[in-house]
Amino acid sequence: MKDSVRNFQGWLLFAPAAILLLAFTHYPTVTTFIHSLYTNKSFIRPKRFSGIESYESMLSDPIFFKVFVNNMWLALGTIPTSIALAIIMALIVNKAIPGRGLLRMAYFTPTMLPMIAVANIWLFFYAPEIGLIDKTMAIFGFESTNWLGSPTTVLPSIMVMTIWKEAGFFMVFYLAGLQTISPELEEASKLEGSSRWNYFWRIQFPLLLPTTLFVLINAFLNSFKLVDHLFVLTKGGPDNASNLILYYIYETAFAFLDISYASALTIFLLLLLALTALAQFLFIEKRVHYR
Repeated sequence: MKDSVRNFQGWLLFAPAAILLLAFTHYPTVTTFIHSLYTNKSFIRPKRFSGIESYESMLSDPIFFKVFVNNMWLALGTIPTSIALAIIMALIVNKAIPGRGLLRMAYFTPTMLPMIAVANIWLFFYAPEIGLIDKTMAIFGFESTNWLGSPTTVLPSIMVMTIWKEAGFFMVFYLAGLQTISPELEEASKLEGSSRWNYFWRIQFPLLLPTTLFVLINAFLNSFKLVDHLFVLTKGGPDNASNLILYYIYETAFAFLDISYASALTIFLLLLLALTALAQFLFIEKRVHYR
């Protein structure tokens, strides 16, 4: 077969994926960037080129800094905890214990639930006075707490819900990673008299680093994609204490109809996620051991 025919067949195979990628990823990104450089169009005023005016507004917007800090706290509070819980759950269900299949399903069930259903479940937990948490705490004499209505407790409450939903999802990847580790390594470790912790820390955890890198990147991206829960639970309140960047973009674009500023916020979010993913690959991947 001639090289030209092979090349043509290769391009035919590549074309569907490339078209979808261009249509749903690159084209929206470019058009969003263009929108961020123009003012909003109205019936009485056509849009005009405004340059980086929207980006300058972003730097002087106190709400933007507040939602950005909220998002960073959410990432910091959920990612390490979710990963640690996922590893612990994977280690438990990787053992030959009775009811292992049922336990795996129980751990993974929160991941299968729709976002809105999860938010409604936790709305019942957090409801003041009648919620499950307040009812339980009342038994021990604690007063009722408005978990989602107080600026000090609303973000930690959302963190707990996020960890509950994501830990089971990450567990699946760690379980798959654990099952690729040869059992001979554990037998050799036992013969050497190594403790269970040493076996995990010296052998299992280094071999799970590729999985950890993958999970870390996904967890960071997920922490900035959280928006469904906020619709049901708080709508960003009180006083933007639980507002996150993606929900702020939604509000700016569809509630305040400020497409230009929402586009600038979107470009900022895309750059932030791209640079973070790049940094993780450049700096963390050097410590990852691939077999």
